[in-house]
Amino acid sequence: MRRCMLICGLFLATALGGVAVRGDEATESAELAKLVLNSKRLVFLGDSITAAGPYVGNFDAWLVAQKRDQIPVVINAGLPSETVSGLSEEGHAGGQFPRPDLDERLDRVLKVTQPDLVIACYGMNCGIYEPLDAGRFERYQKGIKNLKSKVEAAGAKIIFVTPPFYDDLRSPRKFLYNGVLDRYSEWLLERKKEGWRVVDLHNPMSREVAKRREADKTFTFQPDGVHPNEAGYWFVSAQLIRALADDQSAAAETPQKMLEAKKVPPEILGLVMERAAVRRDAYLGAAGHKRPGVAKGLPIEEAEKKAAELTARIQKALK
Repeated sequence: MRRCMLICGLFLATALGGVAVRGDEATESAELAKLVLNSKRLVFLGDSITAAGPYVGNFDAWLVAQKRDQIPVVINAGLPSETVSGLSEEGHAGGQFPRPDLDERLDRVLKVTQPDLVIACYGMNCGIYEPLDAGRFERYQKGIKNLKSKVEAAGAKIIFVTPPFYDDLRSPRKFLYNGVLDRYSEWLLERKKEGWRVVDLHNPMSREVAKRREADKTFTFQPDGVHPNEAGYWFVSAQLIRALADDQSAAAETPQKMLEAKKVPPEILGLVMERAAVRRDAYLGAAGHKRPGVAKGLPIEEAEKKAAELTARIQKALK
């Protein structure tokens, strides 16, 4: 059985145009790729880094580039400022509102989106930009476990993504906040021993920034320390793609070059991004939340009609 899974992993990597890896890593990548590609409704959960849209849209474009008869319906349900810890620093947003807690809306999100697979990336806000603290760390762990339990109780599977890198050089504090995220990521990766599905973003992103700064000390993926620029968002997307055994696509310099290599018109990226934004706003509005300043979007029925029109344009461009 194990030998079969390894062979399948190598075959899948080749089919996706990637560079095959071996051993347990190949098996894990093959399993994740199968899970993602065979899902029907894929929901992304996260904070503002997810809600902004670029890395989700880039990943959706990669799915489109596979040119399969069926690919998942991708729904971005990320919410700015959100945590799984339920914590919020004093005076957040100038005292206008506390950070939203995912648990407040999670049941409603799962009900309206009806996923069979969830990809979740939390942690950046969960330490509330304070030094590592046992109580805060425990709240993060409890929130992550609660998220997993509720997703699975709804009949779906979940893939966790470790928190992104925090750029202490661009947004310095009296301590290294990226060190806090090191520990959060380490704990999440340790859950793989229990059979959890976890994709590591934090460590590759930390290493990449350190490598780039050997040549350019001012290099950053996150000008404000938190939110990625265009290159940073592509790096996030690429780690997800690499986790699915497509190293070739992940190695592309930009999502446009990735699409070109797949012989897909780069123009579809804009259409995919537009479709993702339409769905995000609609499903966020339908599920409801306590975060002010977020567009409500169209009713789901109208949004899906517009998404279908965009899908038709995407399919036409692929021919």
